[in-house]
Amino acid sequence: MTYQEKKSIVSIVSVIAIFVSFCLYMYPFPNSGLESIETFRFWGSFVFILILVSIIANIVINIVFNIMYRITTGENEPTFEDELDRMINLKATRNSYFVFILGFLLAMGSVIVFQPSQLMFMILIISGFMSDVTGSITRLYHYRKGV
Repeated sequence: MTYQEKKSIVSIVSVIAIFVSFCLYMYPFPNSGLESIETFRFWGSFVFILILVSIIANIVINIVFNIMYRITTGENEPTFEDELDRMINLKATRNSYFVFILGFLLAMGSVIVFQPSQLMFMILIISGFMSDVTGSITRLYHYRKGV
């Protein structure tokens, strides 16, 4: 298994672990109505803290992964990116954006049909999570099967 495949697997596992653990930590979601300021404050802080936690956790996980990779294989991480790597990253980014845009449109559609604002926030958060997972799965797929 190549470095890129291992990194994609670690990315998938870490994204799922971070998202699930954070959602369990923040679990008792508010049940107040659409006009509640507390609802918007909760979901705004949820998204803000999730972004910060994800960034910090991903940095730490990447550092630990690179250290463990170097210890176990004795190799450094690749320092160059060829055309295949760029093509795979572009396809993964395209698929990731596509999933997020679909989620965004679904979230805005939920507002149009008079669903609670909480549903909009949940759809946006889940589509962000799914877009990240989709990008990592796409990368793993193309590194294994080719472009």
